[in-house]
Amino acid sequence: MKIAYVASYPSRECGIATFTHHLVKAVSAVPNTEAMVIALNDAHQAYDYPPEVAYTIQQNDLDSYIAAADFINKSGAQICVIQHEFGIYGGESGIFVLPFIDKLQIPVMVTFHTVLKEPSYMQKTIVHQIGLKAQGIVVMSHLAIDFLEEVYDIPSHKISLIEHGVPEFCGIKDVNEYVLPELKDKKVLFTFGLLSRNKGIETVIKAMPSVVAKYPDVVYVIAGATHPGVIKHAGEEYRDSLKQLVSDLQLQDHVVFLNRFLDEDELCAYLLRCELYITPYLSESQITSGTLTYALGAGAVVLSTPYWYAKELLDDGRGVLFGFKQSEQLSNIILHLFDNPYAWQAIQKRAAAYGEHLQWSMMGQQYHDTAQLIVQEYQPTRMAVRNLNPFINQMPVLNFSHVRRITDKTGIIQHAKYGIPNLKEGYCVDDNARALMMLLMANQYRKSKDVHEMLPVYLSFINYMQREDGNFRNFLSFNLQYLDEIGSEDSFGRTVWALGYLIKFAPNHSYREFATDMFQRAIGHFKDLKYIRGHANTVIGVSYYLQYHPTDEGMFAYLQMLTNKLVASYESTRTDEWHWFEPHMTYDNGILPLALLQAYQVTGDEKLRSIGMESLRFLEKTTMLHDYFRPVGNNGWYEKDGAVPTFDQQAIETMAMVLLYQQAAAITNDEGYTKKMFTCFEWFLGRNSLGVPLYDYETHGCADGLQATGLNRNQGAESTLAFLISQLCVLRAQEPLQSPVRTTRLLTRTVTYNGFITVTNR
Repeated sequence: MKIAYVASYPSRECGIATFTHHLVKAVSAVPNTEAMVIALNDAHQAYDYPPEVAYTIQQNDLDSYIAAADFINKSGAQICVIQHEFGIYGGESGIFVLPFIDKLQIPVMVTFHTVLKEPSYMQKTIVHQIGLKAQGIVVMSHLAIDFLEEVYDIPSHKISLIEHGVPEFCGIKDVNEYVLPELKDKKVLFTFGLLSRNKGIETVIKAMPSVVAKYPDVVYVIAGATHPGVIKHAGEEYRDSLKQLVSDLQLQDHVVFLNRFLDEDELCAYLLRCELYITPYLSESQITSGTLTYALGAGAVVLSTPYWYAKELLDDGRGVLFGFKQSEQLSNIILHLFDNPYAWQAIQKRAAAYGEHLQWSMMGQQYHDTAQLIVQEYQPTRMAVRNLNPFINQMPVLNFSHVRRITDKTGIIQHAKYGIPNLKEGYCVDDNARALMMLLMANQYRKSKDVHEMLPVYLSFINYMQREDGNFRNFLSFNLQYLDEIGSEDSFGRTVWALGYLIKFAPNHSYREFATDMFQRAIGHFKDLKYIRGHANTVIGVSYYLQYHPTDEGMFAYLQMLTNKLVASYESTRTDEWHWFEPHMTYDNGILPLALLQAYQVTGDEKLRSIGMESLRFLEKTTMLHDYFRPVGNNGWYEKDGAVPTFDQQAIETMAMVLLYQQAAAITNDEGYTKKMFTCFEWFLGRNSLGVPLYDYETHGCADGLQATGLNRNQGAESTLAFLISQLCVLRAQEPLQSPVRTTRLLTRTVTYNGFITVTNR
């Protein structure tokens, strides 16, 4: 069995690198097992790796992860074993590990070195997503299993407990070869690890005076360099404070600092040499500790604060616990053990007995057997080929709670700080128009009282924003002051779209009459629109209007005028290689072909269909290159003959593509477009460039964007409504229309196929 390992690796100096080195060596000792290491490089560092390292990943380079996954897929490896710690992967909270796992085409087994009881939103999301994507999860304590099940909702059948391995300490023949000569004939207390304030070293130093008073031959050795993150932000401030404390307590002859990373032979020698190994950490939130396991494996007598891993590992008398920051309690324990050597020996005996079953050779066999079972049971179920129905079963329940949260008696508030309405930003007509349309779509899917409770709020807001001349303002402050005189053409067109949609799908005559009045007052501005997105949004609104009023010849004239402008724009920039309406792709791209396909549904004009479908295919080639939807990022846009920016990706782009594929399916009767609509919708649920959901299952809002290093966690109206509109499209695709379809124009007839309205010429 060939195994690909992904982790930090020696010569990089860190605990996970050491762990992985031992794991690789131990598993590879099993017959017919081959190892290949993919090493994680941290920023601006290069390492001299051993031969088993076949490839490297640059921590903060997303493309490097994708390339590494491709390398593994082609390597012949049968399983990928990943060591996970938030800090060794790039992006927010190490999010880059998710798209890496998504790209792998072999089973994945992940070892969690940190499992938090109270994670941040992003940490919880990442661990949960790993639990969904990986075939096997390994942790090193029973409490970690409880956390994974209860906090992260990872099923128990995926989780295995394999304890932290330890070396065979009998390999150290002479500890004096490695330890300081001045420690000869001393009673040694020992602490090892990267130095930082949460290690609580001062607790031990403060315990020393009373110990030294009775046992003047006691020396406390503090080994380990200062943590690189601490060096970056605070230098050696903490170490210097410890040295000052030593000086203040006159312990210079009893405390030794070894300011360096100890290699394994040195560490083992000190563990074998010391009388007491102490971990005085200040927080209970540590689910594993390599040094604590090593100490137990060496048969050292361990004193520790009661953090999670220590409580579990030192149970049954294998060590002694003392309270956080309790120096006096610690000194009493030390004195008791020195005064009572039989008590010390009893603890040492129990620790040594337990440590015997932690040897790496045994842990390696367990890892091998677990990996082999995963490989044997693995059945590829790539998202690209799965059935639609199972996907629907995984969809979140339709929930308007966040929309309600950011809606008040005036309208829907434009922005939210995380999931909280940001009143400083006020309101905009775009979002109220989208909210209006979303409610109407929801009412078509399932009759709901939400429509009659909330629809008047959004409709009255739009009315309030319409000027006397029929145009619309866009922005309104929270204290109801207009912030502009005339809104953008985008906001005008989106409002016309929503009004046209209401005219067609109004739940009662009053709403339709109200919308028609506003729509009619806006008509005079159609001819003044200059920009193609204003044209496109307006075309969609006019098309819906004409589906209800198919004999309004004056409105058909406006529709023809607007579509002619879109066609002219397309023909002026189209080349054999560039099938688009502009010399660049920017934002809200899907509405441009959508507008032509909507107009075709009303007019039956084959030229509109032809351009709409051709531009759809071109947009598809740009955004559906992978097995997931990747919208054009807004960091620079996509210029003709240029590169397609990956980030930032916005929800409005996904909504436009969902609507576009819905319409393409409607006019072609091609179920393939419905499947592509599903693929686009999955962008919200984590099938995207970072493999992380934008939909928030706690707030039921949607993140404002997918950024290069993670999520924009704000959850404004635009993104949340984009999610809900997209979700409603997907839900409707599963059901036939419940109401009869109106004829759109005398020269066309309508048929219903798979829940979509399709128009064909007579």
